[in-house]
Amino acid sequence: MSDISKLASQIVASAAGQQIIALAESCTGGMVAAAITDIAGSSAVLDRGFVTYSNEAKMEMLGVSADTLAAHGAVSKETAIEMVGGVLAKAPTATIAVSITGIAGPGGGSDDKPVGLVHFASQYRGEDAIASMQIFAGDRAKIRQQATYYALTMIDKYL
Repeated sequence: MSDISKLASQIVASAAGQQIIALAESCTGGMVAAAITDIAGSSAVLDRGFVTYSNEAKMEMLGVSADTLAAHGAVSKETAIEMVGGVLAKAPTATIAVSITGIAGPGGGSDDKPVGLVHFASQYRGEDAIASMQIFAGDRAKIRQQATYYALTMIDKYL
């Protein structure tokens, strides 16, 4: 069993009957939701997941502001925070939400925003969002796996 599977299993067991999770994923493309739904009993824990890869999807599905995207870009703390707030607004039964937006590569990076840069936000309903930034090393698959694991650790901290 991989580290991702172990952590997802732990989350499903800990959250069952107590917490409901909702997700907004960009660079991970649904990998966090997939990790959770790989575990039997996940239907009692996971409410929904949004894969908002384009800026248009972030705006339409999660209410991310066009001004935020223009000023800070899709891969930013500000966008991650707006994404997590949008998830909670769209998922009224969710108690925990996590958002992920980053550059998995191999292209798309810059000096300011290198390949491997991923912004996360987590929020427990009724509390302030917590933002985090990581720079992961490796190829596209490794960056996405590391981002998935990191997002799961954020969820686990609330449990």
